Amino acid sequence: MGEDVKAVFEKAKSAVVRITADDFHGSLVGTGFFINPSGTVFTAYSVAGESWNVVVEFGEKKFPAVRLVADERSGLAVLKIAGTGTPFIPLGKPSELVVASAIMSIGYPMDLPVAPNVGFLAGFDQKYLGGYLSTTHLRANIPVHRGEQGSPILNLKGEAVGVLVARMDDGKGTCYALPIHAARKVFHDYERFGVPRPGWVGVNVKATGAFDAEGSEAVVRLLEEDSPAAKAGIKEGDVILGVGDLKFKRPSDMIDASFFLTGGETIPITLRRGEQILTLNVLAIDNPIVPPPNQLNELLELDRYHYFMQLEREQYAEGEPAPSVPASTPKLKLNATTP
Repeated sequence: MGEDVKAVFEKAKSAVVRITADDFHGSLVGTGFFINPSGTVFTAYSVAGESWNVVVEFGEKKFPAVRLVADERSGLAVLKIAGTGTPFIPLGKPSELVVASAIMSIGYPMDLPVAPNVGFLAGFDQKYLGGYLSTTHLRANIPVHRGEQGSPILNLKGEAVGVLVARMDDGKGTCYALPIHAARKVFHDYERFGVPRPGWVGVNVKATGAFDAEGSEAVVRLLEEDSPAAKAGIKEGDVILGVGDLKFKRPSDMIDASFFLTGGETIPITLRRGEQILTLNVLAIDNPIVPPPNQLNELLELDRYHYFMQLEREQYAEGEPAPSVPASTPKLKLNATTP
């Protein structure tokens, strides 16, 4: 395993970056990694979600970064630097992991050079300290030092299977990582809509106490009035067998199903009602507990505006031609409504 770890580290370390920024508490430092050759960086929300003066240190150079995504729900932030041809880490499949799978991280501890950490997958958790996570997370027995938030979690094939988003204060070197397919969902939303767009159908479920013939104990309860699910014909007492490609066994499966819903998209929900098995198509709406997509988009556009202004000032000072600020940059509207 030592040779595998060494090989992965040598291959992937050039795609791992140090991130510095400022927030209301002072200066902060973290880690991120390129996911494509276009300069797109995945990191943790705690590093770049609410900070400013964000700089990506890549090789011997430093680049100002624009924030594309700041998603507090998932704990992910996505940055972009100018230029193309960046090295990147290929994205893997967390579904191929099992408990005790060997995994590793690569990060920048404190002010030290990039370094590997090795450990094992300890679990797939939906809950921590009595509270539910936004989706199933990878619990990893990997030591985490200051500066390593946002590091990639890799399998021994050199693929990123998670983004390190939280360190557990248990003194045992345990951390949580957002699975890479969840990070990809958030970024895919950005590519299509300009913002994360979590969906909502208004279904609450509880355990029946016994598994259905199809293997599910998730029964619908407290169906929201006028919700997308109610309008599609789902009723209280229906047993949920699956949402999209996700097969249900327990009520907690709704956590993952809900995370991967997208506002404005139709999702098939399969259920048992008495002796019948039905599949109903439900049009998810934008989640009502998060800011409306167009308001989020305007906030992010404002952030991009400040990025271009900063870049213009820096390049003007160096005597280089400055990029023009996008004419589409909007004025902030605090009363924006959900489309």
